[in-house]
Amino acid sequence: MGKRSDFKRKPRDFYPTPVEAVYPLLGRLPDDFLFAEPCAGDGTLIEHLETKGVCMWASDIAPQAEGIHQISYDKLGFDELVESDYIITNPPWSRNILHPMIDFFSEKRPTWLLFDADWVHTRQSAPYLDRLQTVVSVGRIKWFGTMSGKDNCAWHLFDKGAKKPYAEFYGRS
Repeated sequence: MGKRSDFKRKPRDFYPTPVEAVYPLLGRLPDDFLFAEPCAGDGTLIEHLETKGVCMWASDIAPQAEGIHQISYDKLGFDELVESDYIITNPPWSRNILHPMIDFFSEKRPTWLLFDADWVHTRQSAPYLDRLQTVVSVGRIKWFGTMSGKDNCAWHLFDKGAKKPYAEFYGRS
């Protein structure tokens, strides 16, 4: 998951998103929003978001719940995304997967992605900063129940049609 992780990784890096990671995002979303979740896993993030919005599309490379479509990351051209207000997901943090997702998804819709907060302070983020609109700090997430992660996390809002010349940063409340 992160750069300092020394634990045995789960297959396909499947880690359900704890509700504590979603609370900071919910305050930034309008009521009754529509969203697509392209890395849905077992649907945990969908359940958290549906307290305020409606999921229009859910997919994953290895779906773990009924109603989640199977896709491959090299074929992300599903048209259902255009029916949503946002794309919201906890994507794989591997840059060879994450960066193409930023490009693809932010072309379609405003896209909220949950991943390590340090990314924005690296050279590799430079090609994507013109799309980055908002960063909402989450802090360290307890991915495994009681064990806290080793990397700080944040929700990153990307939008190709961005109007702001810089990103807004929101710290933890």
